[in-house]
Amino acid sequence: MKALVYNGPRDVTIKEMPDARIEQPLDVLVRITSTNICGSDLHMYEGRTDLKPGRIIGHENLGEIIECGKAVAHIKIGDRVCVPFNVACGYCKNCERGLTSACLTMNPGSAGAGYGYADMGPYEGGQAELLRVPYGDFNCLKLPEDAQEKEQDYVMLADIFPTGYHATELAGVAPGESVVIYGAGPVGLLAAYSAMLRGASQVMVVDRHRDRLQLAQKIGAIAIDDSTGSPVEQVLELTQGEGADKGCECVGYQAHDVQGHEHPNMTLNQLVRSVRPSGALGIVGVFVPEDPKAAGIDAKQGRIAFDLGEFWSRGQRMGTGQAPVKAYNRYLCRLIHEGRAKPSFLVSHELPLEQAPDAYMHFDARENGWTKVVLKPLTSAAKTRDRQRAQSTKAYPSPRAHWGLS
Repeated sequence: MKALVYNGPRDVTIKEMPDARIEQPLDVLVRITSTNICGSDLHMYEGRTDLKPGRIIGHENLGEIIECGKAVAHIKIGDRVCVPFNVACGYCKNCERGLTSACLTMNPGSAGAGYGYADMGPYEGGQAELLRVPYGDFNCLKLPEDAQEKEQDYVMLADIFPTGYHATELAGVAPGESVVIYGAGPVGLLAAYSAMLRGASQVMVVDRHRDRLQLAQKIGAIAIDDSTGSPVEQVLELTQGEGADKGCECVGYQAHDVQGHEHPNMTLNQLVRSVRPSGALGIVGVFVPEDPKAAGIDAKQGRIAFDLGEFWSRGQRMGTGQAPVKAYNRYLCRLIHEGRAKPSFLVSHELPLEQAPDAYMHFDARENGWTKVVLKPLTSAAKTRDRQRAQSTKAYPSPRAHWGLS
């Protein structure tokens, strides 16, 4: 199969790789029809993680089931599914509580596993023609009948729409409240969008990229350009000196000032000062335990200077971490299906998989107009292989039939 492979910092190529295949009875095999480039992929692309060369990347994946393990009971060949970026078992203590982003079994020694990502287990990514999905019945979200018509919307359910929503959930955004979002990348824009879905009365988005701020304005948010002055002062002015009721950090450890100098604590500390006393913060921007290319020793080990005294004296509370996608994706899917949400508003490019290396270069440079890239791996060769596989694959009886349930 064709796949996008990481060779080293800013070096990814399309290569022929061994086909993904069924390995366990509960696996399913997905023919990928849409897969997104995520801002988190850029951390690996830039060499800011310890991802090993030779890995297939990509964790925002959607496609069609073409093969099922013999113990799969509910998902069927031909189903169109969106795959959460969390690889989860469904039965450990955390999964039972809905915290699939902290699954305790799929990445031994760590809480949480994911596709094609550094330190998140051996699972290959989906910027490829095929993807193996463990525990397919649990991990696959079966899409409605309009799956093809709204594919650009539904593929956002793999990560960024639930992650943006998760930021507002961590912050506890309630109807009528004011919200400030730091970062107008895809996650920040969908955090702003989610805040509006939750009934926020005023949503402010801080960034300095005009194309992204224009998208924020297009969905009804107030754009704050931090290159024109202190974003904290601008938020205070817009909220009559009080600060926002709630705030979300969607930038992470590669935050940088107008001159391009990195300050991993910058947006986090600005957020504390932008949110009123007793307010709440949702932190979904990525902060890593190790950053091999950071400037200082502390930052290399994931330590940053956080204004704890300011945070404490304001009596604020904070929620952090990766989104447990399954906690949200079914409900957000319904909003898309019923026409109440259209997260594809931020898609700027839809490209064949073969153009992924060039797309990474443009997206990494934050070039004007490159806000979200959807890759399309499907080729005629992949279709031919699907037909051959369907003709040769043994048909397993459904476990439900064995127990007289079908």
